[in-house]
Amino acid sequence: MVVFGFGAATVAGTLLLILPISAESRSVTAPVTALFTAVSAVCVTGLVVVDTESHWSLFGELVILGLIQVGGLGIMTLASLLGLLVARRMGLRMQLIAQTETKTVRLGESRRVVIGVIRMSLLVEALVAAVLAARFMIGYGERGWHGVYLGVFHAVSAYNNAGFALYSDSLVRYATDAWIIVPISLALVIGGLGFPVIFEITRSMRRHRVRGFRWRRWSLHTRITLITYALLSVVGVVAVIAFEWTNPGTLGPLGTAHKLLVGGFHGLTPRTAGFNSLDVGSMHSSTLLINDVLMFIGGGSAGTAGGIKVTTFALLAFVIMAEIRGEPTVHVMGRRLAASVQRQAITVVLLGGGAVVIGTLVLLAITGMDLDSVLFEVVSAFGTVGLSTGITADIPDPGLIVLIVLMFIGRLGPITLATALALRDRGRRYELPEERPIVG
Repeated sequence: MVVFGFGAATVAGTLLLILPISAESRSVTAPVTALFTAVSAVCVTGLVVVDTESHWSLFGELVILGLIQVGGLGIMTLASLLGLLVARRMGLRMQLIAQTETKTVRLGESRRVVIGVIRMSLLVEALVAAVLAARFMIGYGERGWHGVYLGVFHAVSAYNNAGFALYSDSLVRYATDAWIIVPISLALVIGGLGFPVIFEITRSMRRHRVRGFRWRRWSLHTRITLITYALLSVVGVVAVIAFEWTNPGTLGPLGTAHKLLVGGFHGLTPRTAGFNSLDVGSMHSSTLLINDVLMFIGGGSAGTAGGIKVTTFALLAFVIMAEIRGEPTVHVMGRRLAASVQRQAITVVLLGGGAVVIGTLVLLAITGMDLDSVLFEVVSAFGTVGLSTGITADIPDPGLIVLIVLMFIGRLGPITLATALALRDRGRRYELPEERPIVG
């Protein structure tokens, strides 16, 4: 159902973007270009083959905005809400579908979570849009509804980690403007943490007024997500600032304060945001490699971010630590990890890595471009990030199809596709004799 929902949204978006009314020139857009843009929008990626500002008309931009919102909230979340509004009740099947998309723990929470997802998304987007619109109008002279439209578009794109911007240079022209960069950064972090984490934090804040703050009462998922997300963000910010500090093509010409602002933003944006305020193609290879790792890991589960997710990365690290210590089970923050969770984390990482390796090899064969640029593009597509070294428009149609598949897989998740193919778990009624092959 999830795969079908995203596929249907992609088809609808493609058909709308092909129409002459969607293009600024009022001409028919090439099908592959329309398909790539629709997938990039509904998968909240941000990779583009044509300039969003000059190619698409207002209608086309609104179609892209709608696809971003639909993709960010989740097709099944919207379908669940529609069922609530029409029938005033949600059946078991609809609750299970909603649970698949929002990854709620208890079946009875699905209705509350679906409504909460909508409320939280609209609230964050409205607050960020208000700040951005005010800045566009006061600081840059954008008049009336156009300033509001700019604020809304970039707020929705930021919260949903889509990376679409209405400027040819993304956010390069606003690189040193904290009133633009900081709200967008906050929106992409909130959206990237994941709905379960945000809900638990807000519930904890409400209870804090009565019972006091208790970190240990947070779920294991929330604690792992917050700690790992924070650590990876620090690593990303420090790495970008350190490697690019003297690079004349990126941070070199800026003052110290602006270097910290721009470097901090580019340390966060690889977590699947997709905006850039620097020329990514001018970055050092070491910085691109750090970005590759951050894009592959992504953000929090059940959020707008892509990648294998920070919880998956952290769980795999805990498994490795337990194995090194010789411990028979994996214990994390006072809890024991189930063997099924460990297998799921390993499966997600290996499938994700396999998708990236195969996509890179195919794209290298098709384009003949250098490894740094191709690997960056592939990881950006799989992680639904949207950052690019500038080669997207030069990739031939077969290469674009490869990126489309990677974006679709990256948004739905390797484990979701594997589960859809398997359809059901198969129980083993007997065990074979144990034997240990040589490892290493």
